[in-house]
Amino acid sequence: MSYIIAFSNEKGGVAKTTTTYALGAALAELGSQVLLLDLDPQANLTLANGLEPGKSAHTSAEILLDGSALQDSIQTTQTTNLQLVASSSRMVDAEHFLPVRMNYQFILRDALKSPEAQKFDYILMDCPPSMGAITTNALTAANLLVIPTQAEYFSAYALRDMMTIIRRIRKDSNPDLAYRILITLLDERNRAHRAIREQLQQTFGAGLFTAVIEIDTRLRESPIVGIPISQYRPNSRGSQQYRILAQELVDYVRQQGNAQKAE
Repeated sequence: MSYIIAFSNEKGGVAKTTTTYALGAALAELGSQVLLLDLDPQANLTLANGLEPGKSAHTSAEILLDGSALQDSIQTTQTTNLQLVASSSRMVDAEHFLPVRMNYQFILRDALKSPEAQKFDYILMDCPPSMGAITTNALTAANLLVIPTQAEYFSAYALRDMMTIIRRIRKDSNPDLAYRILITLLDERNRAHRAIREQLQQTFGAGLFTAVIEIDTRLRESPIVGIPISQYRPNSRGSQQYRILAQELVDYVRQQGNAQKAE
């Protein structure tokens, strides 16, 4: 079965979309079949893949609002093993109109149970930087929530709200939702960054990825050329760190699967 991962944080500017894109490409490089699902009305993940938002006839908005089949919205990318469901500005309508529907939070979960979805090893969902109806759908459908966060005070403080949201989702719609925190945009030369990283390690322990993503300007450049960092600058620090993260994630998913079989 597909392993479904949501990337979300109420705090903006934490490399959420960059992480979804780069990690997806790193998993694809390992031979996994990966689907990227752009749920953000800003459609930055769509842009990063070299596609113009609004040009696709079927997007994630049609899945949420019209009940369109997932397979109608899947597009190929320039990266082997990596496919995409694009977003569009119509996702703004989804945020407004979904809550009036009964059991709206399960729409995406049901769509990702389709045979077409099960062809993928991993489905990575880039959520908007808010905890509205769209993100609720994503967290209800997900096996794992990845929370990218900077090693900065405001980002670390925002994790309190994220923990509250996780508890609510577990109570209301997805009792098995797991989470992992990923430190991004880390500057090892910055004393405050090092201190907050240590504090996060002490607070969250195993809830924190061992891998970290340091500042790398090439990560900002790769979406401009429409290809992931692993292809744009395969030997760069950012590319290597996302490969390390991909392997850590694969190991985690394998351990979870073995634990379930043992039960």
